[in-house]
Amino acid sequence: MAQDKKSNDTITIRQIGSPLRRPESQRKILIGLGLNKMHKTVTRQDTPEVRGALAKVPHLVEVVND
Repeated sequence: MAQDKKSNDTITIRQIGSPLRRPESQRKILIGLGLNKMHKTVTRQDTPEVRGALAKVPHLVEVVND
């Protein structure tokens, strides 16, 4: 059986790369996640939308806790 995710599951994300010299779409993804400065950490709901955004910029972010 697959485990059902609870609605209050969260994920902590840290920005490790600079958006300088990156495509505008990647900058917008970082802003959408709430990241705009190096080494800033945010906590978001663990949803497919957030996971998809992280998959588009894996070179700019790291997941601190999963």
